[in-house]
Amino acid sequence: MRLATVKVGNCEEASVVTNKGIIYLRTINEKLNKNWNIGMFELIQSGQLEEMNDWYRLGGKEEIENLNEHIISKDKVIFCPLYREPRKIWGIGLNYVDHAADLEEKAPNTAPASFMKPDTTIIGHKDYIKIPLQSNKTTSEGELGIIIGKKCKGVHEKNWLDVVAGFTTIIDMTAEDILRVNPRYLTRAKSFDTFFSFGPVLVTPDEIEDVMKLKVATVINKKIHGQNYVSNMTFPPAYLVSFHSKVMTMLPGDIISTGTPRAVHINEGDVVECWIDGFEPLINPVMDLKSNHK
Repeated sequence: MRLATVKVGNCEEASVVTNKGIIYLRTINEKLNKNWNIGMFELIQSGQLEEMNDWYRLGGKEEIENLNEHIISKDKVIFCPLYREPRKIWGIGLNYVDHAADLEEKAPNTAPASFMKPDTTIIGHKDYIKIPLQSNKTTSEGELGIIIGKKCKGVHEKNWLDVVAGFTTIIDMTAEDILRVNPRYLTRAKSFDTFFSFGPVLVTPDEIEDVMKLKVATVINKKIHGQNYVSNMTFPPAYLVSFHSKVMTMLPGDIISTGTPRAVHINEGDVVECWIDGFEPLINPVMDLKSNHK
């Protein structure tokens, strides 16, 4: 199943993504006599997403597709972040050896180079990335995102998918010039407003044949600047879920952004995209606040 959060009036609500377009979850509730939470975060937190996906795979998909007159073209909706207030956002630095070489750094090989980001960084599909006044070199990074679906602690690698609600596309930002002054400035360099875009679509694990075969790309102005396969990560998704669940209890809606194949310097007027095989692309235009500062 594929889901998105879209603008409905003044609200942001979950919807199902079909081959023909988008159908609001509130419409599914009304027409098919369901009672799913219409907020994506609440849907995940309550455990209803797993329940809904079971129903979807056992015939619900056909029931939804029969509601033809209620399906809206994707170009007619405004996509939002999947949700705005996760309890935790984990980022993973230098998880592809090639990216470490870009920064002339040695890739960590004993444990993931983890950092955390605040939820005030969150934006969604087609929202502006805003290069801050304090930075003259900000980079964007396309990444695969893992969304946790269950409260868990000490997860074994072999069971990692049991606690995953789904996957999504992410664009992570770094004020690289701030980071280069001192690596201890990582939190500040990663935490400016608009420095974390995610969505537009959550893809449940059953929709993906093999996560390790997914190709992730950082794209600027339609040019691929870096791409790599998940199988080339130093620490693959199974390890990341297990490792971080042993550090702290993971909660429904927590996000792990798994690292980028390439970070690219961005400027005013650029358009950044994250491309992952089989996913809707995540697209964000760039605004430099210094160009607009009066």
